[in-house]
Parts: sequence; structure tokens; C-alpha cells
Amino acid sequence: MPCCNENDAHLQHARGRQARMLWIVLAINAGMFAVEFGAGWLASSTALMGDSLDMLGDALVYGLSLFVVARSGHWKALSAGVKGLFMLGFGLLVLGEAAAEAIAGQAPQVGVMAAVGGLALIANLVCLALLTRHRDDDVNMRSSWICSRNDLFANVGVLGAAALVALSGSLWPDIAVGIIIAGLFLHSAIGVLRDARANWSQPTASLSEPQAGYR
Repeated sequence: MPCCNENDAHLQHARGRQARMLWIVLAINAGMFAVEFGAGWLASSTALMGDSLDMLGDALVYGLSLFVVARSGHWKALSAGVKGLFMLGFGLLVLGEAAAEAIAGQAPQVGVMAAVGGLALIANLVCLALLTRHRDDDVNMRSSWICSRNDLFANVGVLGAAALVALSGSLWPDIAVGIIIAGLFLHSAIGVLRDARANWSQPTASLSEPQAGYR
């Protein structure tokens, strides 16, 4: 019985650490969504607006993670599935934004893209560092880590697009990066959904083991 009590206390402590960390990354992503979306709108940048929508998606994702952090493995697999659907939706949304920019033919404002993209990169590095120590806890935390990792690719893409737009004076680098970001999230969404489905079908005791589908 004492051993069981110690295990329960350890589990509660681990869940408490997960919850505190998720609240921090939730606040960071929600704040950065507001900053990036406004800046992307003003700068007419598809890449920046796509990254801002990803920030919003991550904030919603971390909210779901907080909801299931103390729940069963099936709830965690369900949360991972919802995250995968968010990622799928945002990938398609960025594709739509890229098409709209190509039709409008307006080049983005490079200075705003670079400044806000750099700020977003710093914010996401902080989030990734916080999530990395928990990424192998269960499928819920693993999918949260993947969302943060994808943010870094998107941030670097925004900065690269800003540099190329500045050098070429063309809007196409911004559009190209938007399409690449969309492809990344569509690919990751498929992996997360596959992992969630596999964990949902496993016995409860095995649901904490991460799958290899989106490593």
C-alpha cells in the first residue's frame, strides 16, 4: 500500500508539472497569435499570417492538453486526434492564403516580416525547451511537442521569405514559404492522426508509449 501511495503521489506531481508547463506555453502562443496576426495583416504577408494562425492553433491545442493531462489514455489519444485535425485545417488555410496573395499580387512589407518573425522564433524556442523534457511522457505531450517543433520550421521560413523578398522585390518567396509551411503541417497532421488512431486502439496500459509515425 505505501508503494501504491508513493506511485500515486509521483503521478500527481508529474501531472502538476505538465499542467504548469502547458499554461506557460499556452500564454506565449496566445500572445504571439495576436502580435503575428496583426503584423501579418498590416504587412500583407502570407507566411506571417500562416504562422500566426499556427500560434492560435497551438494555443487551442495546449488548452486541450490541459483538459486531458489527468485523464485516461483514451482521452489523450482523442486530444492528439483533435490536434491533428487542427494541423490539417491550418495547412489547408495557409494554402488558401497563398492563393489569395498570388491573385492580389501585392508584395509583403519586409521589415515587419523580419522583426515579428524573429520575435516569434524566440518565443517558440522557449516553448520547445519547456516541452522537450515532457515529450515522451505520453501521446498527448508528444503531439504538443510536435506542434512546437513545427513552429520553428515555420519561423525560419518566415525569416527566409523576408530575406528573399528584400533581395528580389518579388512576392513569390512569401508565397512559396506559405506553401511549404502548409505542406509541413499537412504531413505532420497525417502522422499525428495515425498515432492517435493507433493509441486509441491499444489497451489502456500501453497508451503512454509514443508511436513512430511522426518522429
